[in-house]
Amino acid sequence: MARGEDLARSVEDVLVLLRSKGGRVTTARRQLLSALFDAPSHVTADDLAAAVQARAPDVHISTIYRNLDELERLGVVVHTHLGHGPATYHLSSASHGHLVCESCGATIEAPPAVFEQLAKEAIERFGFRIDPRHFAVLGRCADCASAGSAGRR
Repeated sequence: MARGEDLARSVEDVLVLLRSKGGRVTTARRQLLSALFDAPSHVTADDLAAAVQARAPDVHISTIYRNLDELERLGVVVHTHLGHGPATYHLSSASHGHLVCESCGATIEAPPAVFEQLAKEAIERFGFRIDPRHFAVLGRCADCASAGSAGRR
């Protein structure tokens, strides 16, 4: 069976997937999906709730969280921890890993290939399968690293 990430190219595609799994199409779900597809990048549940509530004020944040959990279970969205802030969400069809600068907070979206060797080594050495979409690798971006080097001269 195809995962949600293979099907989630539009709001309507996701609604078809939901219906096929016995889910109901509600105003809240439709509005949440529209907000996710309209989002420029990573968004928090609070960001999504604000976008949904601007269109449908009666939708409670608990409804947003329940629907995000369901969409993640179906493979439509991925939640990611980008450092110390709240979890962020994005469509799984735009899957990538994350590099976050501890100095300036810049987030770099890295293609999955960047993490292939790490994933391979984790499975070979430890029998551990990583999901690089779920976490961020913290460090220093090129600008902050060079600024730090310049300051030490």
